[in-house]
Amino acid sequence: MKQFCAAIVLLLLVVQTTVAQSLKPGFSKEEYLELLSVFAGQADTLKPGPNYIEPSKNYERQYRSPEVGLKNRWDFWLSRDKQTMVISLRGTVNNAVSWLENFYSAMIPASGVIKLNDSTTFNYKFAKDSKASVHVGWAVGIASLAPDIVEKIKNQYRQTGTKNLYVIGHSQGGALAFLLTSYLKYQIADGELPNELVLKTYCSAAPKPGNIFYAYDFDYLTRGGWAFNVVNAADWVPETPFSLQTLDDFNQLNPFSNVNEALKKQKPFYVRWYLQHAFRKLDKSSKKSRKNFDKYLGKTLFKQVKKTLLQMQEPAYAPSMNYMRAGIPIVLQPDEAYYKLYPDTGTNVFIHHALKPYAYLVEKIY
Repeated sequence: MKQFCAAIVLLLLVVQTTVAQSLKPGFSKEEYLELLSVFAGQADTLKPGPNYIEPSKNYERQYRSPEVGLKNRWDFWLSRDKQTMVISLRGTVNNAVSWLENFYSAMIPASGVIKLNDSTTFNYKFAKDSKASVHVGWAVGIASLAPDIVEKIKNQYRQTGTKNLYVIGHSQGGALAFLLTSYLKYQIADGELPNELVLKTYCSAAPKPGNIFYAYDFDYLTRGGWAFNVVNAADWVPETPFSLQTLDDFNQLNPFSNVNEALKKQKPFYVRWYLQHAFRKLDKSSKKSRKNFDKYLGKTLFKQVKKTLLQMQEPAYAPSMNYMRAGIPIVLQPDEAYYKLYPDTGTNVFIHHALKPYAYLVEKIY
């Protein structure tokens, strides 16, 4: 019995020491699964069942925000030794307003201002590049959440000197985790948050957060193994939102900007005429499609957003719908055994999107 008790004490000390260590770059199966169990605490009404993951025992929830914005919420967790903070961002809930945030998917510039109401203006920077743009619905989500999050980080740092910070989100929460990470990184760079903070992010089952120039900026900010995009290859959610590339989505220096001049050199004339006609038609149709995306996924849906955020001012939309993935990809490739547990049939379109399938694949692959 004494040997058993000693072993338990030793195990607890090992766990506590592991949690207390400074964060290190690189993907860790244990780290990801631990953070999934923290995120599972968001589902406080979830009952034990096939998709149930027990909430973390190594971290304690210190704070739960009220619902703000478009049904957004976040939790603040702290390791038992008070050395590590976790920001857990809730995903989509079974509510039309929460889904509206996902569908409101026109892009806005990655730096600017969002006016939520007459007294709340959110100045944001998600990227330096003026060509970078991001999903407007999730930007509104971060505008509603970020001030509270920043204040909690500052308070914890002042009280205990806590420097380690994880950001975790699954599904919509993963998309928010991208933008929050960018925002916090620039807050640190601008001196609004302590530069001693060590930030590591896991975006789980996340949709695409912005265009390619935002993705470049995010990957540069988190270079060296500090942000991961964990994707079940059978899950359709990371394939969203709808994406469309036009000639305007390229860098300024490219061979397509002067294609008309190049086509003028083509001989004979009927070849030149045909190529110029085809090029203009393709360019025109893609830009027309982008305008329709802006109209229906921007201006039209903003009318629905206004029913919840009554005083919000409509932002100016960016001329892009070229959504791209960001973060270091951790691709979870299902096999035959996986599909026996989670068959790709039936009407449950979220069968591959739940926490349990992700945890199963990570355990098996890593």
